[in-house]
Amino acid sequence: MGVNDRSFSVEKISKLLFRFAVPAIFSSLVAELYNMVSTVFVGRYIGADAIGAITIAFPIQRLLTAMGLLIAAGASTYAARVIGERNYGELKKIILNSFILTLISLILVSTLIFIFRNPILHLLGASNATYPLANKYVSIILIGGVFQGLAAVMCYIMLAFGQTKMTLYTNLVGVIINIIINYILVTEMSVGIEGSAIATIISQIIAFGFAYFKFIKNNRKLKVKLLDNFGLSSINGDILTGIIVGGFSTFVIEISDAVVSAVLNNVLYAHGGDNAIIIVGIITKVSMFLFITMIGIASGMQPIVGYNFGAGNYKRVKQTLKFSLKAVAIVSTVFWAVFMCFSDSIIGFFLKDATLLRQTVSGFKICVSMLPILGIYYVTIYYYQAIGEAKKSFLLSIYREIVIFIPLAILLIRIFGMKGVFIAYPITDVVVILTSIYFIRNAFKEEFEPEVDEKLLRRLEHMSSKNA
Repeated sequence: MGVNDRSFSVEKISKLLFRFAVPAIFSSLVAELYNMVSTVFVGRYIGADAIGAITIAFPIQRLLTAMGLLIAAGASTYAARVIGERNYGELKKIILNSFILTLISLILVSTLIFIFRNPILHLLGASNATYPLANKYVSIILIGGVFQGLAAVMCYIMLAFGQTKMTLYTNLVGVIINIIINYILVTEMSVGIEGSAIATIISQIIAFGFAYFKFIKNNRKLKVKLLDNFGLSSINGDILTGIIVGGFSTFVIEISDAVVSAVLNNVLYAHGGDNAIIIVGIITKVSMFLFITMIGIASGMQPIVGYNFGAGNYKRVKQTLKFSLKAVAIVSTVFWAVFMCFSDSIIGFFLKDATLLRQTVSGFKICVSMLPILGIYYVTIYYYQAIGEAKKSFLLSIYREIVIFIPLAILLIRIFGMKGVFIAYPITDVVVILTSIYFIRNAFKEEFEPEVDEKLLRRLEHMSSKNA
């Protein structure tokens, strides 16, 4: 598992970002298809109530995904910085601690959700019609969470070493298996929503096996002895803190969708019943394809910025930031235009009911109206995360959905009903875009050299005192 230092430090930024961002976009796209596949099969072959059940289960799935990505992104960002510093001893500890943390946290959370799934599902907005289906689905998919998390950690660590396509390949293996088994169990054998859940966990286990095989193969040069050193005695509190801090913004971005979904499910059910939950659930899933392009470019930028920041190449850090902003604006505008033009066909793939289709398409167009310029928000979050500014990254990551959108949506739903949700999105995005512009302008003005030199000086003094 080698690192091409020259690529990070001198290769043309556009080419380097393309090499990191494209696999990130496609891997995120494929990852999103995990849940999307279930929605398509149950919507077309079981019915609208099954879509409602999966929408109810969505916050739970997102929580498990978010926890895996917290550790994965934190380990990757931390690893990129220590690689830039050429501190390979620390790198081995990061890898080992990230695996231990993933196993413990995801098994614990999945077990607790299973034990308390009855009250949790009702809190998430399950009705008499959707609860039985949601209960069956959630009880099964909890098994796959730890495998999905471990696969993500291994892929993201390989990303820090320049293995940009591992996440894509792993997710692609998973989604292909998911589609095949869904087709067999749901379409051909009519197993029902349980069949879709079984397909999901089998695909996650197989994807984990693929990622593990590739990681072990790439680990030969680094020689991290996973089995020999695996245990509670290997846990390092400082490293765990570094992983959690580094990945917390990614976690918040992911979990924000779950929080929004949970809140909206409850509020919408009171104003529009199960149909309202189904409509917003479809809009959320389809719009995620647009967010994938923005988040993919931002996450592709992250290891480049992280490495160069760790190496002290601050000019290249800002050059990467500038080019990423241009790239995210252009690419997201193209994708947005395609989805706006073909929204009837895209959404119609999930819904057969003509009335629900019209309402969903109309709401979708309002919700995503500001997306072409929203990319600046995600670039800002990932930039501050990459340079270790955890506080700014965290505050920005909760800003859009938790701080602005949820209170605004609750208020507007009470005034306009379900249309209030649609109106809340573009208003929120305008506020967020203006805030992001302020932070980005400060980022370009910021000078790092004095602060970093002081840190290096303290390290040198510490090393000198040890030698003495």
